[in-house]
Amino acid sequence: MESNLDLFGPLFLHTLSFWWVIVPTIFLGLIVGAIPGFSAANTIIILLPLTLVMEVEVGLVFMVALYCSSRMGAGIPAILVNIPGTAGAAATPLDGYPMARAGRGQQALAMSFVASTLGGLLTTIVALVSMPVLAEVGYYMHSVEMIVVMLFGISLIASIAARDTLKGLIAGFFGLMIGAIGTDVVYATPRGTFGFLELYDGVPLIPALVGLFAVSEAFIIIEKDSILTERGRESMRSTSWAATFEGIAIAFKHWWHIVWTSLIGLVIGVIPGAGASIASFVAYQQSRTYSKTPELYGTGHPAGLIAPESANNGVTSGTLVPLLVIGIPGGATAAIMLIVMQYHGIDFGPSLFQERPEIGYGMFMAMAVTYFFMILTILPLSRYMSRVTMVRTVYLAPLIISFTLVGAFVPREYMFDMYIGLAFGIIGYIARKTGYHVAAILIGVILGPLLETYFLRALKKSEGDIMTLFSSNLGNVLWVMLAISLLTPVYLDRRRRKAAAAAEKT
Repeated sequence: MESNLDLFGPLFLHTLSFWWVIVPTIFLGLIVGAIPGFSAANTIIILLPLTLVMEVEVGLVFMVALYCSSRMGAGIPAILVNIPGTAGAAATPLDGYPMARAGRGQQALAMSFVASTLGGLLTTIVALVSMPVLAEVGYYMHSVEMIVVMLFGISLIASIAARDTLKGLIAGFFGLMIGAIGTDVVYATPRGTFGFLELYDGVPLIPALVGLFAVSEAFIIIEKDSILTERGRESMRSTSWAATFEGIAIAFKHWWHIVWTSLIGLVIGVIPGAGASIASFVAYQQSRTYSKTPELYGTGHPAGLIAPESANNGVTSGTLVPLLVIGIPGGATAAIMLIVMQYHGIDFGPSLFQERPEIGYGMFMAMAVTYFFMILTILPLSRYMSRVTMVRTVYLAPLIISFTLVGAFVPREYMFDMYIGLAFGIIGYIARKTGYHVAAILIGVILGPLLETYFLRALKKSEGDIMTLFSSNLGNVLWVMLAISLLTPVYLDRRRRKAAAAAEKT
């Protein structure tokens, strides 16, 4: 399968003719992504009968545009009110929300939009040009390699624990314990379910997410008149368009950061089942590890906001690669695209790009055009969206709890999930009040079950031989990279201390 570069120009112009589908879908995706619990997959499922009767190109363009824009929309509440719209935006509030509280929500949104669109646009172009190479990534990433990738994300707990080692580790291990609830991967034996059938599939992710972040945040902010600090309120009163341009300038200043973190998202997106949550955590961890100022992360540092946003949008193009090349969807949205394409009798594999290039390459081109339109349509909205932070908490907190509990109900339509959201809200509130980081808990809840699944799968294939974790050449390279990532902050910290001590002596 070779990329036909001569096809891209006419295909781009052809895709532009679908602007009447793309532009309205962008705004729909923003709304869908900004509501916790809703996602592109939920919306496409609801509209599936409509997409089936559309022309196949129109239907695929609609789904691709909704997928991209909802990914960006999930970062809006994460920044403004500390509520990730989806698990892929779970790392965004770590630095986005402190910026909003300081009255810099407009700059933060502008940075997020630029990082998302540039990251998504760049990885889409890379995917178009290097399709044959990327198609091979899924073949090399097996259980052993995925274990190390998970550990990259989980090692972010260690970074969080650096501020308070004991509390950080307790929060992380508590999250891992919650993630172990459900039926055993091998024997399907219930663990920690307390007899609740609703927990047999494990703790549902969306209720845990909205509880730890949204409901607990609502309990916290109701104690104050505003989510903004005093200085933040003064800053918001005097905001102008200059703040948006300032955010854009900061994002472009970190252009290299956008490039390499979005490529992390692309590679992880190619791996079926990995997803945006892993990509955002890994990108944030790597960004902090190799930063010259790691102590600024978590305080409203631009790089800490840019990294997860560019990575989770880099995933979007990656998930289409295994779908189109080998017919294996990389995520829930890609799985629905698979259904639509099969309904229209479209074959997958290298022949798709030769016989129906307008479909094979056209889906990536639709993604590129969507990101192009998003730059023009969404950036001007950052000034008005940031005004949400000015709403008094007496009105904001009940709205947050209402919307998020509905969002907890939507994925599985169980009342039980709303109770779980409230329970996690209480857990998150207690954690915040006692100095434990809710992000560390969430990392354990998200990545713990995935790590266990791949670990047991690797042991089953090797008949219980633990040394199978070091049996892969690629896996061993990743192990070395993980060790370097964990040791680098220690080395750099020691180096900074020596430099500071030498400066004091002089």
